[in-house]
Amino acid sequence: MVHPKEGRITLYDTTLRDGSQAEDVLFTVEDKLRILQRLDEFGVDFIEGGWPGANPKDELFFQQAKSVPLRHSRLTAFGSTRKPKSKVENDPVLNGLLRAETSVVTIFGKSWDLHVSRALGITLEENLHIIDDSIRFLKQRVDTVFFDAEHFFDGYKAAPEYALKVLETARDAGADCLVLCDTNGGSLVHEIAQITQTAQALGAPLGIHCHNDADLAVANSLSALTSGAMHVQGTINGIGERCGNANLVSIIANLCLKMGCNTNITPEQLARLTPLSRFVDEMINRSPRKNQPYVGQSAFAHKGGIHVSAVLKDAATYEHVVPELVGNRQRVLVSEQSGKSNLIYKFREMGIEFNGTVEEDGKLAGLLQKIKELEKEGYQFDGAEGSFELLARRALGKMPEYFAPRGFRVIDERRFRETSAEGCPGLLRVRDSEGTVKLLVAGVVEHLVSEGTGPVDALYNALHKVLQRYYPSLASNRMMLMDYKVRILNKGGTDAKVRVLVGWRDHSRSWSTVGVSDHIIEASYDAMLDAITYKLFKDGIAPLGGVAPTFGVIPADFVKECV
Repeated sequence: MVHPKEGRITLYDTTLRDGSQAEDVLFTVEDKLRILQRLDEFGVDFIEGGWPGANPKDELFFQQAKSVPLRHSRLTAFGSTRKPKSKVENDPVLNGLLRAETSVVTIFGKSWDLHVSRALGITLEENLHIIDDSIRFLKQRVDTVFFDAEHFFDGYKAAPEYALKVLETARDAGADCLVLCDTNGGSLVHEIAQITQTAQALGAPLGIHCHNDADLAVANSLSALTSGAMHVQGTINGIGERCGNANLVSIIANLCLKMGCNTNITPEQLARLTPLSRFVDEMINRSPRKNQPYVGQSAFAHKGGIHVSAVLKDAATYEHVVPELVGNRQRVLVSEQSGKSNLIYKFREMGIEFNGTVEEDGKLAGLLQKIKELEKEGYQFDGAEGSFELLARRALGKMPEYFAPRGFRVIDERRFRETSAEGCPGLLRVRDSEGTVKLLVAGVVEHLVSEGTGPVDALYNALHKVLQRYYPSLASNRMMLMDYKVRILNKGGTDAKVRVLVGWRDHSRSWSTVGVSDHIIEASYDAMLDAITYKLFKDGIAPLGGVAPTFGVIPADFVKECV
């Protein structure tokens, strides 16, 4: 490990351990095993799996991880130095690390005199003995030992001589890398650079581990790497305790694309960065952060008309890297700020033929005005590209109509009645939601009622039962509601206007639609109508027009069957 310009930087991922300490993050053993495999496929050098002995879950993870073949990465066990009053041979933490049977072990020790005296309650000299004993014990039994100098930067600022003495002790005991930790996450970039350069005089391999409490974890990590460190630790998407850890996603992209550093990541692996980021978000059950650099959905999204006009000529005008290099893609958004360039780009993306004739230019101008009017009402098409494509095709006269809505009605009832279970009195809640839809399909007005678990489900069931009689593909490849978001628009109160954004999926694609109303069920219903129309069009189904359904007359008892 030498200077970045002369050697290779090693990447150390601690998502499975430090990342799991984030609020609302809870990995199962299966989650950890799946993330382990994805990180290995991506190509990071070290994957910190957890703290064996600290909890049964991590014990089980390390047992099961032994059967996972790793091609690029080395699994690492994490723990602390020995306890003050125990001998290394009998110390439960150190022996727990050995039971994990990993070839790499990382231990942390105190490097801030405040923690030694207050947290451990021992002398400064005794702390040095603990570090020395622990590292020597492990080095005799495992191939690689990393030493995390906890609170190193705060420790250096308070007592520089002692902080450096801690590093010297770890170096002389045989640690393979001295990792400088900004544990409280409050150091500034110039402090990280200056202190790392000072530590470099020890002649030992240095690493960096930063937290993000001052929103500088990525910048601080890169600063340390340009100041002599050759090993960097972080988590995918920056998850971690308090404000999080250094975001390894951004660090990797910057190292590979901006700094020209030598890492273990090939261009093919770098192109998996965005899928890796989203996979980890999926594992922790959270929506990906749209504006996350490099991998966010908005990272290469363009909204302003002037920007889009320039991007169409040369993407470098408003994109700092080629998005495909990190597995992302360019997006052009449609909004009231859009110009004709935005719309033409979207037409091209959706496969809509546009030749720029005088007639088409007039329709384009009308579409642009319509979008501005709808956004004034509260519509937003950034995340509802299904609804936007229908709007665009209709404006250009390129959209068939499969049915026409004529009305709907919802009856939603909740009743409570006394009941008993095994002699114990209680209340039984009875729910009853009934949705009625009226549609014009193939020249026939259909009027049908159906039940559901709630008003939206009841309306969907009624729509689906009517339309699948005319368009059987709705039954063979049924669409499913995957996401449902409601946003109050104009004011508070129960009469406020709302925007409903609904995500859908079938066997082959996913899409989103939007509805706006001061009636939440109406907004949901409008989004639902768009969703079904979009699916029929994308499935290549021809509209029936005035033709009767192929099965003949709808049986008289059909409505009765659906109630």
